[in-house]
Amino acid sequence: MNKLDLKQIEAFSLEKKEYIISDSIRQELEKSFSFLQEFSSDKIIYGINTGFGPMAQFKIDDDKLNQLQYNLIRSHSSGTGNVLDAESARAVVLSRLSNFMQGNSGVSYGVIEKLVQFLNHDIIPEIYEHGGVGASGDLVQLAHLALNLIGEGYVYVNGERRKTAEVLAEKNISPLKIQLRDGLGLMNGTSCMSGIGSINLIYSYRLLDWAIAASTIINEIVEAYDDSFSVGLNEVKLHAGQQAIANSMREFLNDSTLIKKREELFQDSAVSDTVEFKKKIQEYYSIRCIPQILGPVKDTLDFAKGIIVNEINSTNDNPVVSLDRGNVFHGGNFHGDYVSLEMDKIKLVITKLTMLAERQLNFLLNSKINGVFPPFLNTQTLGLNFGIQGMQFTATSTTAENQMLSNSMYVHSISNNNDNQDIVSMGTNSAVITKKVIENGFQVMAIHMMSVCQAIDLLDETKKSKLSSKTKEIYAIIRAVTSTINEDVPQFENIRNITNTLKKTTLDL
Repeated sequence: MNKLDLKQIEAFSLEKKEYIISDSIRQELEKSFSFLQEFSSDKIIYGINTGFGPMAQFKIDDDKLNQLQYNLIRSHSSGTGNVLDAESARAVVLSRLSNFMQGNSGVSYGVIEKLVQFLNHDIIPEIYEHGGVGASGDLVQLAHLALNLIGEGYVYVNGERRKTAEVLAEKNISPLKIQLRDGLGLMNGTSCMSGIGSINLIYSYRLLDWAIAASTIINEIVEAYDDSFSVGLNEVKLHAGQQAIANSMREFLNDSTLIKKREELFQDSAVSDTVEFKKKIQEYYSIRCIPQILGPVKDTLDFAKGIIVNEINSTNDNPVVSLDRGNVFHGGNFHGDYVSLEMDKIKLVITKLTMLAERQLNFLLNSKINGVFPPFLNTQTLGLNFGIQGMQFTATSTTAENQMLSNSMYVHSISNNNDNQDIVSMGTNSAVITKKVIENGFQVMAIHMMSVCQAIDLLDETKKSKLSSKTKEIYAIIRAVTSTINEDVPQFENIRNITNTLKKTTLDL
């Protein structure tokens, strides 16, 4: 029940759409808690009347069961490092809520109600990047979420860090009163890595669209031949991503009159007598192989989307309550390998995308290889003025950082928890590092798009009039934020502003 897709995740997490639960759904969800309450009354059930992890061998007295849950939350609220940004934190709340909306967790309805209140009142939990190892789920990060739900710790409202108890009192929201296994239910799951992962996907798709746009525009402004993205070439390579990228390029350029048709070369009678061609017969790989380079990026994101959406719509805590089977099952649904692996793969492809942008940037800035533009796209006096020379250093160093960060977390398991967790996923670590790689990618793309538009500025008016309508649209987006670089002035604020523009703009190519 209540399955989310990536568009809905974006609506709730980024656009702050209101989350509403109907009375009929509430009644269904309450059945899970009622069943567990009755089922566990005369049985040993992990997380209800036992210790946790390697301490599960110890039975807990009935009069201490509620205290057990509070102890678990407070003791594991031990995160360090940076705090998750508001978008990621909202996605974590949404992800945990979606997990519980499947009706297989046995948490009290109060937990679900409190998560909805945090979402709808835009109360941002203070969740730290460093914490759980992604085996019994995101124990430490989700402990911080649970700590906020019970009215303790700190939250963020309108960007301000405040005591949770004060904020809840102002909004007339009662702190969660833990029942049965609510503490463990909140903490045992992959919602932190999945929530961050969903935001990573949203921004990766946006970054991919900008990469397609930049690559296509460069083909256009250097008047490349059209067959590198033609149907005839790409239909014989049987990868959906490659064919989709090539199709996007064709649609992008459908009204351009700058792109050269290969048939023109074949039909030019003067070509047969030429010994050396002035016009390149084939462009450099960073210009010619766009479908083959960005195709795997799209395929990887599409596959990862299925995994992340499945995880957010899954029951991934322990134990699992099955009303249909009238039983409670113990196991490892909280293990985060699925998410960890996909985050690693996204790191790799976004790093490759960043490398492509950096090489295309170098192509535009190096007059010896593009043969069209002045060195560093300089509009002023060579030697005295510097054009985009300084920004290239930033793009290159940031790309190098992505290459280092793209190493796998998925295979970096470290045994812990008295060796109870003897093989772990490191899923949230992978998601957090992927987030950094994507942010770096946007920064490089911002410099790249500034350079692409600078190159357009250097075209003569006749060629500008032949540009595709889509190119003119992209140019207008960038020029609404920053102008042509003529004088040597600091560019750091322009880079930041363009980065933010790229992140918030959906091109849907």
